[in-house]
Amino acid sequence: MPGSTKTMGVLTVGGLVVVTAYTVALGSSGWLWFGWVVLGLITLAMVVSRPT
Repeated sequence: MPGSTKTMGVLTVGGLVVVTAYTVALGSSGWLWFGWVVLGLITLAMVVSRPT
């Protein structure tokens, strides 16, 4: 995995941890989950479109 894709993967996983912790502590926020889904889709697109 190239460096930028690996960084996006780490940010996506870290974002999931943060959003989950926020949801457990303060309740669900639709905008946070929406933002995480968008980040995940961008990361997935980067993984799929990387040169082979």
